[in-house]
Amino acid sequence: MNSHLIAVVDDDIHIRHLVEAYLRKENYRTIGLETAEAAWELWKTNPPDMWVLDLMLPGMDGYELCRRIRIEAEVPIIMISARDTEVDKIMGLELGSDDYLVKPFSPRELVARVKRQLQRRDRLLMTSDEGTMHTAVVTTQICLGGLQLMLDERRVFWNEEEKELTLKEYELLKVLAEHPNRAFTRDELLTMVWGNDYYGSDRAVDHLIKRIRKKMEKFPIEAIWGHGYRLRTEGGES
Repeated sequence: MNSHLIAVVDDDIHIRHLVEAYLRKENYRTIGLETAEAAWELWKTNPPDMWVLDLMLPGMDGYELCRRIRIEAEVPIIMISARDTEVDKIMGLELGSDDYLVKPFSPRELVARVKRQLQRRDRLLMTSDEGTMHTAVVTTQICLGGLQLMLDERRVFWNEEEKELTLKEYELLKVLAEHPNRAFTRDELLTMVWGNDYYGSDRAVDHLIKRIRKKMEKFPIEAIWGHGYRLRTEGGES
């Protein structure tokens, strides 16, 4: 049995059961939920490895649930919805979903996207662990002004206060800190943090930057109009 647990949140029992059946054929463990409120309780007690999340739910909607989960972790989230406008897709990606699938969809396509997201997640976790082991031999930390990254412990301090970051927040910050004053395009950051096979919007980078800025007040990440971002340090070139 696959060790990954996938939560399927949809108030349509037929869609929920269909999605679960296809995922179980691939040996994933699943749990079906009808409301976002029940899903939020699951997150607090037994968080799954991935979410397949309907946008239009009774009570709390999928957008709000996605936003709440994303504040706390980088668990993969695929949104499914009958709403197929560009605005809906962008909003979902900006709130932190990793993919967006429009109903009606092929269950096989959904399974393929689930596999891709979980493979990317496992690869990021493995790379993070391996990077920590290797860098601990060479250097255990990066210090830039008020920023301190303790690489061997994967801990972040800003102005001597420890900050809790999700996996992708940490990986993005590490990339910028390893290359201070270098200007990265959004596409470069997408590849370095999300992987080569990420097909979502580059607005995901903007959303991740916003989350880092919210957690680390006055952190010197600069937006470069029409290009991307850089971590500016004193004495750095323009």
